Amino acid sequence: MHRETSPERIERAAAAVGFGDALSRRGFLRLTVCAAAGVVALGLCEAWGADAPLGIIENAKGMLLIDPTRCVGCQRCELACVEFNDGRAQPSLSRIKVDRALHFGAAGATGGAQMQGAWGNGLVAPGVCRQCPHPTPCVVACPYDAIAADSLTGARVVDEKACVGCRLCQRACPWGMLVFDEEKGMASKCFLCHGRPKCVEACPAEALRFVAWRDTTRESGARFPVLTVVPQAQAETCGACHVPIVSKKTVR
Repeated sequence: MHRETSPERIERAAAAVGFGDALSRRGFLRLTVCAAAGVVALGLCEAWGADAPLGIIENAKGMLLIDPTRCVGCQRCELACVEFNDGRAQPSLSRIKVDRALHFGAAGATGGAQMQGAWGNGLVAPGVCRQCPHPTPCVVACPYDAIAADSLTGARVVDEKACVGCRLCQRACPWGMLVFDEEKGMASKCFLCHGRPKCVEACPAEALRFVAWRDTTRESGARFPVLTVVPQAQAETCGACHVPIVSKKTVR
């Protein structure tokens, strides 16, 4: 990793999240908000410096999209996911979540209006990993750099050799899309099955599609309130382009 001047760092960060080469003040604030929780929690301004290295995780090349008008709640996608990834018939380890959408309605206890299901309007909207853009919450939260972009698909994937089972990535995901295997003592998440998602192939209703990536993190509210704890080394890296919003009182 080579060091870059401040303008170059900011331009790379902007491009990584879809802002292009130039940042308006509004765009710069949007970049700031992405990492605001972790920044406030740790008071990272002391760690920032002009010579800090920059690590930017590129966007994924694809993602899963769900058509809730087609989903019948059969949960075959869950089983296909676990059979391919783990060689087991244990839907609780699935990286796609149908069950929690199926059993809670619009006024349910686990998501309010975001949860539709059989008790709401009849639509089943399974949860899928959104392959979040930089700064990706689970990637930022991992103190061991065990989550990175797959070289083939760009999907965020957990490195089994590096994961120590701290579960901080689970707590950091606003949509609760990471799973934890108690037998292996490690976390896991959707990595798009190397570009051929088995859940898409298994869906009998064609409710799942593998499409080109776009940022869907702002299209619906988070399932859980989260406060990401950013490791110090990661904070120093991110501090090159994510700066705090300093409130200044107007002097009259």
